Amino acid sequence: MTLPLVDDAPGTPSLVARTTAIPDPGDLAALVPADVPARDVVSWLRDGDGLIGWGRAASVRTTGEDRFEDAEAWWRQVSAQAVCRTDVDVPGSGPIAFGSFAFSPHSDAGAALVIPAVVVGRRDGVSWVTHISPAGRLSPAPRIVPTPAASAPGELAYSDGALTGPQWTTAIARTVELIQAGDVDKVVMARDVQVEAAAPIGPQWLVQRLSEQYANTWTFSVDGLIGATPEMLVRREKGLVMSRILAGTIQRTGNDERDLALAGSLARSSKDLEEHEYAVRSVADALRPHCTSMNVPESPFVLHLPNVMHLATDVAGVLDDRASSLKLAAALHPSAAVCGTPTAAAAAVIEELEHMDRGRYAGPVGWMDTAGDGEWGIALRCGALDPHDTRHITIFAGCGVVAGSEPDAELAESEAKLLPMRDALTSD
Repeated sequence: MTLPLVDDAPGTPSLVARTTAIPDPGDLAALVPADVPARDVVSWLRDGDGLIGWGRAASVRTTGEDRFEDAEAWWRQVSAQAVCRTDVDVPGSGPIAFGSFAFSPHSDAGAALVIPAVVVGRRDGVSWVTHISPAGRLSPAPRIVPTPAASAPGELAYSDGALTGPQWTTAIARTVELIQAGDVDKVVMARDVQVEAAAPIGPQWLVQRLSEQYANTWTFSVDGLIGATPEMLVRREKGLVMSRILAGTIQRTGNDERDLALAGSLARSSKDLEEHEYAVRSVADALRPHCTSMNVPESPFVLHLPNVMHLATDVAGVLDDRASSLKLAAALHPSAAVCGTPTAAAAAVIEELEHMDRGRYAGPVGWMDTAGDGEWGIALRCGALDPHDTRHITIFAGCGVVAGSEPDAELAESEAKLLPMRDALTSD
């Protein structure tokens, strides 16, 4: 079921988009005006480049099993009617939509596809701004200048989410029993932590902090879901597709020599290699029907992040049909990296033992243009702002569980994966 929300009026909006080249604006994360509502800030940033946007020219919410198809159908209609003027020809220029989709079709969180009023981008040394507005209601172009530093949310209070730490390790132990009994091969179990701040938690603050502290991940913000994901679910660009799969994790110590030894042990870990193999296989199987050729490396590499290291594999292919980046993301979701395998059996275990609604955590998040090109990550290392009280945010972390998993070790891994959001929320 699709619920269009376009300035509180139903239907497909007619939009006008104007893209112009601009001088390098500096730090993209610092451009969002301070008075923009939390749910109207969008971002997709990595290593200083990417996209930042604000305002809302149009949006749509979809729910249920057809949330991907309904969102894409709406975007196709909007794209067909849009009037576009541009003097920049790089991915991300022109009218684009940012999206975030619930992990489960049964979640009330559904999906949100947002077309911002302003997008500022930078890629390969080219910078631009796109203004998007309803036809006949053109607004003056805003000045693109850095804004005052975002305010910290102040003192933070943490509390258990759906399960306490001991309860969650009990759930992990039960999951291991089911795997060892042959009911399922792998299950990705997640947990949530509730955070209450003394002052409103602004997405401007979180985006700036995450993009600085975790520059080699994709810092995203869509409709109140904010995080820094290391996992690219799928990128589609001019007929080529790529997916980065992460599965198998070890926490860093901060000592370079020790971390190098840990990276070697991770690369040799049978437990982590098994978990990683399931994830790679699920992605390759989902992409293969859409590609004429594919490259699936035989062995993973170790991806070093500030807080953890992951086994990682980049799968690439040549597209052989007209599937959009969003359609490819839908085909890949949920991969074994966020659900498990077999998918249906793993999802049933998650529903039984997690005792929470993941919402849009672990679902696809990203952007696409009118040609269907775009980038979609998996919403990991993230938090969901309470739409009614932005002093409250729910943060999430998950771990892949296989036959050799140890519950206490999985709890420690989940704590390591919560660090990006904990650090971003904390004032220096």
